[in-house]
Amino acid sequence: MVAEALDPTDRLIAERSCERLITEFVHKLDLGDPGEVAELFTEDGVWEWAAGDRRFQGREALRAYFGARPADRLSRRMCTNILVTLTSASTATAITYFTTYRVDGHTAGGYLPPQVPTQVGHYEDTFRKVDGRWLLSRRSLFLAFAGPTERLGPADKP
Repeated sequence: MVAEALDPTDRLIAERSCERLITEFVHKLDLGDPGEVAELFTEDGVWEWAAGDRRFQGREALRAYFGARPADRLSRRMCTNILVTLTSASTATAITYFTTYRVDGHTAGGYLPPQVPTQVGHYEDTFRKVDGRWLLSRRSLFLAFAGPTERLGPADKP
């Protein structure tokens, strides 16, 4: 395999760069501006759910999709078991397990009682190095467990 011929330092830097993208993705969704997720993808990048009709390609479509997230959504994603595999000096793949905790109708401040996860699954990612920067070229989401996003009512708010 071509990736095995890489210098060990270059391999570690590439793997760490891809791991960082995985972390940046969830930070932007949970704590930042969700529309900025698009900047983590290649110009022709793809986000898709393995089941269903959700497939978005290109930064503008990704920006519109992720930017349409409800403003009153509170979410936290936990990612683990990240396994990055270099397939060449400029391409890689990864599998990451995730758990999503999410509610709509949350107002600023305060905290909520513990919630049941809304989703548990894994991401399958493909990365490409473009102009010296690692980016997602495809992210596919696979759910093992899923439920509806709860909408808080006035009595639920802290």
